[in-house]
Amino acid sequence: MTKEAKKSITLFALTLPVILAGVFVVHALSVSKVTYVSEAVKNETDSGSVPKENESAAAAAIPSWPAPLDTTEYDKRLLALVNYQPPKPISASTGTTSVATSTLEKTVLPQYSSSSNVTIPGKRWPPEAVYPNGGAIVPFKRILSYYGNFFSRQMGILGEYEPDEVLRRLAATQKLWEEADPSTPVQPAIEYIAMVAQAEAGADGMYRAMMPAREIEKAYDLAKRANAILILDLQIGLSTIEQELPKFKTYLERPEVHLALDPEFSMKTGDRPGTVIGSHSAADINYVINYMSEIVRANKLPPKVLLVHRFTQNMVTGYADITPTPEVQVIVVMDGWGPKDLKRGTYGQVIVPEPVQFTGLKIFYKNDLKPPSTGIMTPAEALQLNPKPIFIQYQ
Repeated sequence: MTKEAKKSITLFALTLPVILAGVFVVHALSVSKVTYVSEAVKNETDSGSVPKENESAAAAAIPSWPAPLDTTEYDKRLLALVNYQPPKPISASTGTTSVATSTLEKTVLPQYSSSSNVTIPGKRWPPEAVYPNGGAIVPFKRILSYYGNFFSRQMGILGEYEPDEVLRRLAATQKLWEEADPSTPVQPAIEYIAMVAQAEAGADGMYRAMMPAREIEKAYDLAKRANAILILDLQIGLSTIEQELPKFKTYLERPEVHLALDPEFSMKTGDRPGTVIGSHSAADINYVINYMSEIVRANKLPPKVLLVHRFTQNMVTGYADITPTPEVQVIVVMDGWGPKDLKRGTYGQVIVPEPVQFTGLKIFYKNDLKPPSTGIMTPAEALQLNPKPIFIQYQ
């Protein structure tokens, strides 16, 4: 980053207390004073033609789309996320013969469908949702993300360390998760705040700024170095998701690029970001799902992941109407900070009762250590949550 860029940008963090069911929950509200907005730079690709004599060979080399999904393995992993234990056979005597009985009919057994994932009668988790297309990341892999913005040391690890150190730490953290859960491969990720809520209104009064294309490309290049996916995080301020999302279309056309929504900074009330907690509705989220789904279909891409950050009930409204598609998988992430017991409580109060599709957890290297905390949550401790988070983010 140039000296001029450093001079033109000031980033700072605010904190806001939140009362959740009698529990004191604190979360970091990070907003910026970025005053310029840069449009995303479109990728230009060559569209060469295939000689007619090679058309049949070329067609044979192209895999069918969408790719097939291993639904058996998919359902097996969903049940593992909720710690499902199959019942043991029960035997009963009829005269002198002992036979296996269908007393199991009275036991809660998984239910399978040809069009939607496995569910357990009477249980919230796993929630019913359409199967994704083949090539889906979750639940086959757990996504492990490092988060932040290159312009700020306060907004996360991406801005706190130089790229080489970020990658070293990410690799070390990945190893810890692989050791904690050897059955689930880890997919590393870089989650870059590509649109930042800011403390000043800006030229259009929307209290948000899109990061320059060169910075987004920097995040993309960093992800490629780590064989990671890139997740673009959006804090839209007083703007709307319909107005802002199209600015990222060319990035989302890349198979390695996914999206995150930060309802905390979606200010439907008209308040300045950082003064109150914002929200996204089911309609907002479904708009994003459908927009991304069309990109996946048009470009014949593997399914995208959509993260929705949340640490209060009102940050996401109408959860039951959120509709994942075969092209977009939805992960609701508990991103509040504090001691371990507080994080467990918030997870149980905000995430567990309102299932959408998958869950995630955010871990703060610094804020989770504030008194009375005795340490950040370890992978083993995070895996004790039910359902187990399939996405983990570190800030």
